[in-house]
Amino acid sequence: MDKIELLAPAGDLERFKIAIMYGADAVYIGGEVFGLRASAKNFSFEDMKKAVEFAHERGKKVYVTLNIIPHNDDLIELPDYLRKLKEIDIDAVILSDPGTLMLVKEYMPNMEIHLSTQANNTNYMSANFWKSQGVKRIVLARELSFNEIKEISENTSDDLEFEAFVHGAMCISYSGRCLLSNYMSNRDANRGECAHPCRWNYYLVEEKRPGEYYKVVEDEKGTYFFNSKDLCMIEHIPQLMESGLTSLKIEGRMKSSYYVANIVSVYRKAIDLYYEQGKDFKYDPKWMTEIKKASHRKFTTGFYIDKPSNEEQLYENSSYVRDYDFIGLVLDYDKETKIATVEQRNRMFKSEIIEIMGPGVENVNQEITHMWDEKNKEIEVAPHAKQIIKMKMTNPVSKYYILRRPRKDDISE
Repeated sequence: MDKIELLAPAGDLERFKIAIMYGADAVYIGGEVFGLRASAKNFSFEDMKKAVEFAHERGKKVYVTLNIIPHNDDLIELPDYLRKLKEIDIDAVILSDPGTLMLVKEYMPNMEIHLSTQANNTNYMSANFWKSQGVKRIVLARELSFNEIKEISENTSDDLEFEAFVHGAMCISYSGRCLLSNYMSNRDANRGECAHPCRWNYYLVEEKRPGEYYKVVEDEKGTYFFNSKDLCMIEHIPQLMESGLTSLKIEGRMKSSYYVANIVSVYRKAIDLYYEQGKDFKYDPKWMTEIKKASHRKFTTGFYIDKPSNEEQLYENSSYVRDYDFIGLVLDYDKETKIATVEQRNRMFKSEIIEIMGPGVENVNQEITHMWDEKNKEIEVAPHAKQIIKMKMTNPVSKYYILRRPRKDDISE
């Protein structure tokens, strides 16, 4: 059996490296244009080269998004962008538009092509069509059940791959094709500039009854009736593994390094345990506990099992649950002195208890007993954003280990 791929997001080079180190088999990234996350930091060509080198040295893959729905003006710059992209040894491009596909085949004739979820593929005939156009993998629409995914897989050729989102934010519109952002804020969601108006607060008013607000829920302030819960399939690993999917995709190129590390590591553990135990595989509730230590909304299984009901929406608010703070990233460690070099990400204090997580190891707690600033002066608190400090460690750590602690409401990043 070929192992299923765990595919992670990365908005910049740091998050890319962390995704790889915490267990991703492949990472999808966006360049500075033509991807659907214009607000992300994204990758310059130089950073792409560094990312590809880092991944390939470790036997991992890199996919680049070209999945905007382009207007005529966008096509003017695309050929030159593809020429530059061709010089980087990426493993595939992700696109949704037939015109973009034609240009990729012209300027990058040997490039592997993945069809974005933006193309709304929901049936095997469409899958077969895209296969005939040279597509190697299809990122299926989010609106499919396990049964539908299996039927698509069974009615297409064995060498056509399928990928699906298994974790992260859900879009209220069909596979992300939304015009709401255009109307509400003049920002095109299909060109990477979504303002997420589906998370805003609304009243519902009937046309012939102006001023009469319909109570969707018991809240006089309005309701977030476009606001979906986040997708989370960690409790359904066996069904995912047996669905016919080639790749399990995590959403979140806008998410933090801590989020990427946390979510990737949990799915990595679950997938590896499935291959190790087979039919004896059992879900571990600790995985959900761990997932909830990253920023999240309430969870849903989306369309995988049953069509979503009104219970799959968040009506009361659009905020995230943040129970843990990401307080530091390990940059280096001296085995002799047991002192780590740490980049601060949130204020931390001497004598407080923190939790340390690393790739493929069990999380451990320790007290901060000693900290030093860049001048080797011992300090009681590390208050400055991205301050470089030294810290005495109880247990060995390595580069990319993450320090975190239960959230303190009076401490901000």
